[in-house]
Amino acid sequence: MAVIEPHAVTEPGRHRLHTYIDVAVVIAVLAGTNLIAHFTTAWANIVSVPVAAIVLLALVRKRGLGWAELGLSPRHWRRGSVYALAAVGLVLAVVAIGALLPVTRPFFLADRYATLSGALIASMIVIPLQTVIPEELAFRGVLHGTLDRAWGARGVFAAGSLLFGLWHIASSFGLTIGNQGLSGLLPGGIVGQVIGILLAVIATAAAGVVFTWLRQRSGSLLAPIALHWSVNGLGALTAALVWHTTLA
Repeated sequence: MAVIEPHAVTEPGRHRLHTYIDVAVVIAVLAGTNLIAHFTTAWANIVSVPVAAIVLLALVRKRGLGWAELGLSPRHWRRGSVYALAAVGLVLAVVAIGALLPVTRPFFLADRYATLSGALIASMIVIPLQTVIPEELAFRGVLHGTLDRAWGARGVFAAGSLLFGLWHIASSFGLTIGNQGLSGLLPGGIVGQVIGILLAVIATAAAGVVFTWLRQRSGSLLAPIALHWSVNGLGALTAALVWHTTLA
């Protein structure tokens, strides 16, 4: 009669538990980072997300996640670049059409991008370094890899996209105040603010699905980084151009 070693039975369960702990730790760090970034100091708002992304990357690498699991393997750079270029081209076309159509043009009138110099700094420095790269590294890299180990692709798409939407709650406060299109569309006061936050969460969760699809399809973070930047960065530049032509 064969003797079954105790560790042979418990090892898969122990590995599964460690995987769930990794997911919980990543989510807890992201939640804490979000609170620090939006409810403490201006400097914390600038550095907390990039620092957290680097810390999380080092943590999960130590826990055994490979570069391919994190979307950072050089093997996928070529495929990722192809998807990245396609994503930027598609967003550029959509943004150009949106800026030209009278019905959607007011949504580009965001106060923070009222000057071309401010939009250039935001699109080329602030957005990629403070938002796009660290968020994609954290969500489509670290969180993606840990969720995939725990629950596979379905868990990545469902939980990862939902968490990405919830991540934008704090940054959506006052969203309707600084955008003429939204302020004209939604009611004022607390009701309008709540609706604006809900719309932002839904929109960013949907964007998370698309970013995750690109990450899965290409195997690389290059594609979701390019799409994320083009939505934010090209949007900022277009907003400045719309302001300039509107005021001219």
